[in-house]
Amino acid sequence: MNSLTRRLPRPLVTALLAGLMLALAAPVLAADSDAPAPPAPVPADTERDAAAPADEPASDPASPGAPPSLAPAASRPAFPGNAPAVSTRKVRLTGSARNVVRTGPGDRYAIAGVFPRKATFPVIAKSGDWYNVRLSESETGWVHSSLCREFDDMADLEFSPNPKLYSRTGSYVLSGYSGAYAFDRKSNSLVLGGRLGYYVFDRLQVEGNVAWTHVRRPAEIVESLFGLTLEAEDFHMLFYHLSATFEVLPGRQMVPFVSAGVGSSIMQGDTETSINLGAGTLLFLSKHVAMRWEVRDHQFRFGSDASRRTHNNIEFTLGSAVLF
Repeated sequence: MNSLTRRLPRPLVTALLAGLMLALAAPVLAADSDAPAPPAPVPADTERDAAAPADEPASDPASPGAPPSLAPAASRPAFPGNAPAVSTRKVRLTGSARNVVRTGPGDRYAIAGVFPRKATFPVIAKSGDWYNVRLSESETGWVHSSLCREFDDMADLEFSPNPKLYSRTGSYVLSGYSGAYAFDRKSNSLVLGGRLGYYVFDRLQVEGNVAWTHVRRPAEIVESLFGLTLEAEDFHMLFYHLSATFEVLPGRQMVPFVSAGVGSSIMQGDTETSINLGAGTLLFLSKHVAMRWEVRDHQFRFGSDASRRTHNNIEFTLGSAVLF
C-alpha cells in the first residue's frame, strides 16, 4: 500500500481518501435523517387536550349524540327567571321649601338650580355626602345628603291594570234622565227623573229612583158597578222605586245591564205598590261620565174596587250619569 501511494500523485491520493470517507459516512447520515424530530412546544390548552385518552372520540357539537359542551360560568347566559328586579335609585328633596342644587360636590361650586321639597331626581353617582343627580335630559347637579333622602323607584314594577278594565266598586252614581212614559200602554207623556246609585260590586249596583209624569188619556168606555161610562183621564203621577242593577260586562266602556225593583206610584190621591223590570246600556265617555239609555216596565194595579186591573206602563229614557 505504501509503495502504491508513493507511485501515485499526491492530489489523486487525497481525492481517493475523501471519496472513501463519504462512502463510509452515507449510511450513518441516512439513519440520522429518519429519526423523529423533537416535539415543538405547544400551548397549555393543547397539552390538556392531548392528555385525553387517544381512544376517546372527539365530541362534535353538530352531532345529535354528542354531549353538550360546558362553557365557563362567566360566558353562560343568566336564566331570565332568576334575573334580579331592576329599579332606579332616586333621591327626594326633604329640606326646606327651596333646596339648592350645585354644579359640583361642594359648597364652593356654582348653583345649578333651586328646587322645592318633594322633588325627585335619578341618582347618577355619589361622592362622599353629595349625590350626583340628573336634573333633565341635558343637565346634572349635586345635592347634599342632608337635603334629600335616597329611595328605590319601583314604578317599573308596579302593576298597571288595563284602563278599560278598572274597578268601580265603592263609587256613587248620580244621574238624570228624560223620556216617554206609556200609561197602560195607551198614552204617551213626558217623564223626568233622577237616580242615585252605589256600586256594591263591579257587577251589582243598587239605586234609588224618583220620577214624574203627566198622564193624559182620551175618553174611553169604562165599565163600573153603575154601568158603562165614557171617561177621560188627565192627572199627574209621581213614582219612586228601589232597584238592583246587574251589569253583564262590568268595568268596560260599554256596559249592558238588567234591572229589577219595587216601589210605589202616587196618582189621583192613591198610592199603588209597583214592581219594575228593565234593561239598558251604559256608555262611559270617560272614567266618571256616562250616557245611559234603558227601557223599563212598571206594573201595578189601578182602578176602583170593581174595575181594578193590572197596568203595564212602559218607560223609555235617555240620560247621563256621573261617578264620584
